Amino acid sequence: MADVTTIPRGWNATNIPDLTGKKFIVTGATSGLGKETARELIRKGAHVTITARDERKGEATYVELGKERVSFSILDLTSLKSIHSFAATITHNFDVLILNAGIMATPLKTTEDGFELQLGTNHLGHFALAALLRNRVQERIVSVASQAHRLGNFGDGSKETIRDRALAKGEYKPWGAYGASKLANLLFTNELQRRAIKNDWKFSAYAAHPGWSATNLQNVSPQMRGASLESRVTGGMNSLFAQSSSRGALPTLCAATYPDLVGASYIGPDGLMEMRGFPKLTRGTSLAYDQSLAANLWSVSEELTGITWA
Repeated sequence: MADVTTIPRGWNATNIPDLTGKKFIVTGATSGLGKETARELIRKGAHVTITARDERKGEATYVELGKERVSFSILDLTSLKSIHSFAATITHNFDVLILNAGIMATPLKTTEDGFELQLGTNHLGHFALAALLRNRVQERIVSVASQAHRLGNFGDGSKETIRDRALAKGEYKPWGAYGASKLANLLFTNELQRRAIKNDWKFSAYAAHPGWSATNLQNVSPQMRGASLESRVTGGMNSLFAQSSSRGALPTLCAATYPDLVGASYIGPDGLMEMRGFPKLTRGTSLAYDQSLAANLWSVSEELTGITWA
């Protein structure tokens, strides 16, 4: 069984085992962490299905990554219709599902199904997708979380409060909503692992966070608000302090490929405040391990998406 000593210090993409014959799905893989994750998996021999909302970006990434061992599909996590359509195209078994796509600190908006945009995209969309693909996943489901989960909460943790947050009722703070969506990623991972054991499902659940990595994620909110100066400042901060996307993808790659990891392992960078560095086993805030909160979130997620894991 894995413990803190089983991920060697300095683990990097060269340490990924041969993946010839393995099949992966990576959501949101046209830029940043998702693209670098897909790139390294392909280099090791895997076939990777990448998803994107934008067909032009998806096709360009498909060409960039080499075509031979990559396929591309449209998937919009803000649309249950799109999620069902994509899931219906996956008629083969595959090894690992990497739930990477996400948005951060956006203005208050809702998805086409009426969900608060950040929780709807970062959690509910992925919850629905994973449920629809459950019988196809053979080895692992990996959720990409964030240190920002420490900013999140669900109030009293009741189903009513969780439901209100998901439906954009009550006070809205962009960073608080982002933190809640990332907390939901960890609650989902831990609850999924408990249910996988109970129901003897084939896969295990894992989570990873990239620390502070230079991706387009930080610019989405300023762009949505037309805050061009903030966008430029954010870009400058990234160039000065953030690690590269390829380095930021390492915890995800480790969670997706490192042998014999214990289910529900959480992996992040080993540097100061886990903001940069090489992969190590870590832990989230205590709320991430609250089984009652996780069960309530699961119940509300099934209710709102109309998709059960039975």
